[in-house]
Amino acid sequence: MTAPPRFFCAPVNAPERIFALPPKVAHHAVHVLRLTVGEPLTLFDGTGGEYPAQIVTLNRGKVEVRLGQHCPIERESPLSIHLAQTLQSGEKMDYTLQKAVELGVTAFLPLTGRRSVSRLDKERAEKRRARWQEIAISACEQCGRNRIPEIKPIIPLENWLREMGKKGEKLPGLKLLLLPDAKPRFSTLKRPAPDTPITLLIGAEGGFDPLEIEAAHAAGFCPVQLGSRTLRTETASLAALAILQGLWGDA
Repeated sequence: MTAPPRFFCAPVNAPERIFALPPKVAHHAVHVLRLTVGEPLTLFDGTGGEYPAQIVTLNRGKVEVRLGQHCPIERESPLSIHLAQTLQSGEKMDYTLQKAVELGVTAFLPLTGRRSVSRLDKERAEKRRARWQEIAISACEQCGRNRIPEIKPIIPLENWLREMGKKGEKLPGLKLLLLPDAKPRFSTLKRPAPDTPITLLIGAEGGFDPLEIEAAHAAGFCPVQLGSRTLRTETASLAALAILQGLWGDA
């Protein structure tokens, strides 16, 4: 049996249990998925849990649903993983973000590095961030997550690392720097205590500049490698996330 389609609507507020879908969601439900009166769907607003619903009205693009009782189900990973990803070229960032959300990341931090191929001015950066937010929402709709990962603003990698070490304050938790020539492997890492945040720092196509590696070490990052083969940046990000989930998370 096919699961009902899922839609993100914020907020889901219907005291009388009848809820009008936002125009964009209504259009997708009717004109893309071809849903009709009486068909089931699921709504979530990002604050946790979800609502079963059923379409009761279709009228000139307006779609109303009757909400069922809130279901507190969660499908979040037990790990709190922040993916700090140096900008990738083309649509690679979109793909990496989509799959990272499916793999359970809590937050996504895009960074510009010295060797980044992709460069964005302020206006384009804001547009790209808005696009990434939509991608994260769509990925949550698809994979069943009821909480939307945070998409942080694009900032320079070195600025981010410098802020971490300012006034002696360090980013808490386990900090991992993915390097192909590192000696430690994921299998040799000590299991972190429950609720320990994990920050995974990944380079772009050109890797990290030596000064960036030095700054990451100073900020408390531990270098780690994936194996003997050199992976593309988008492959490395997702492989590392899958390994973390397999070691300590969903597995």
